[in-house]
Amino acid sequence: MKKTVTIKENRTFRRIYNKGRSAVTPFLVLYCRPNGQDHNRLGVTVSTRLGGAVVRNRARRRLREVYRLAQPEMKQGYDIILVARGRAVGGPWQKLNAAFYKACGQLGLLREKRT
Repeated sequence: MKKTVTIKENRTFRRIYNKGRSAVTPFLVLYCRPNGQDHNRLGVTVSTRLGGAVVRNRARRRLREVYRLAQPEMKQGYDIILVARGRAVGGPWQKLNAAFYKACGQLGLLREKRT
């Protein structure tokens, strides 16, 4: 299994927040910005307001898994930040997945399906 390339530097997060585009759903906020590379990079943020460490880590794991499963259908060359909202922790998996695809569709991150 291919490992996801992650964003770790605070300055990169700030640049994407300030200059990137965003889409908001009840489950997550997605920020994206072209990175000029041939692959996507992912950053995940969860606020301490969501709960303790166990709750925050669960939200991170869920968001990373949604991204991992959608990766083959996404355009490449973007920095993507996922910010968890309250429903990302305990909400149904199908709705979280649908919210991610909706946000990606709003920002034009999905490839066109060829039939």
